[in-house]
Amino acid sequence: MAVTAYGDLPLADRDRRWDGAAAEKRVRAWAKAEDEPNERYRDAHVWYDAENKQNFTAYKLLIADVVDGKLVAVPRGVMAAGNVMDGARGGVDLPEKDIDRVKGHLAKYYKKMGDQAPWERPTD
Repeated sequence: MAVTAYGDLPLADRDRRWDGAAAEKRVRAWAKAEDEPNERYRDAHVWYDAENKQNFTAYKLLIADVVDGKLVAVPRGVMAAGNVMDGARGGVDLPEKDIDRVKGHLAKYYKKMGDQAPWERPTD
């Protein structure tokens, strides 16, 4: 099990629509990973199962897309992953030991967007 290294990807426009399925296809093509995942493909995700890294199903929390030939973090993708980590849509099945690191990874993108991760926001 592994949390990907924070790649400090450039941000897409904040209002860019997020379509995870379409982004997945573009990332596979950009990474030249149509048959099997590789390191470039991994960089678009926040977490993967290192023991099964040869399987696409081992990768979770896609936050990036390809825009003008470059891999970029999409704010709405980051927010979707952040919401899932905060329990939306039933949450995500990750090893307990990786959860804080995943949240830390996502929080860096929230900060870059000038925002706070859901779990860091004050509660009323």
